Amino acid sequence: MILLRHGQSEFNLRFTATKRDPGIPDPMLTPLGQAQAEEAAEALADEGLRRIIASPYTRALQTAAPLARRLGIPVHVVPTVRERYAFSCDIGSPCSQLALAWPEVDFRHVDEVWWPAIEEPDHQVEARAALFRAEMAALPDWRDTLVVSHWGFILAMTGERLMNGQWVRCDPNAPAPRDILWRQYQPPAKR
Repeated sequence: MILLRHGQSEFNLRFTATKRDPGIPDPMLTPLGQAQAEEAAEALADEGLRRIIASPYTRALQTAAPLARRLGIPVHVVPTVRERYAFSCDIGSPCSQLALAWPEVDFRHVDEVWWPAIEEPDHQVEARAALFRAEMAALPDWRDTLVVSHWGFILAMTGERLMNGQWVRCDPNAPAPRDILWRQYQPPAKR
């Protein structure tokens, strides 16, 4: 399967500039983020994809939309592939609002409030990634799947840090990454 990090969001733009949480819940893509989504759709159009899974965050849905239109396949919303809840951007939009904004997407299986109420510890994100990995490995056609997700979830799946609009191939049957480095600096382990 292919894991695609969403395009640049308004949060990414401001956070990169200031290194401070700008307080933007469920941000939309910037013009650069929209261009990154279009570029990804162009680059991935000939990959033989038959399934698109996206997180319920607006930035992921906006990133998935160009490829879904191009291929004529629906976007399946799966909250399991959401971002690690740690910043204001990880406060989602209620399911009823998403359904109004994206009438072509089926949200019937998504809870009204689908994001956590408090910050998620690293191990919980890794557990979600392990669950998703197992679910995908059970599908015979996992190779035909694009997953539009986020920095933290993709890190938990692959151990790789992707920039906005980048993608990576992921075999769900391969071992999960070990010793994921969630922060650039980690203090030495206590002896």
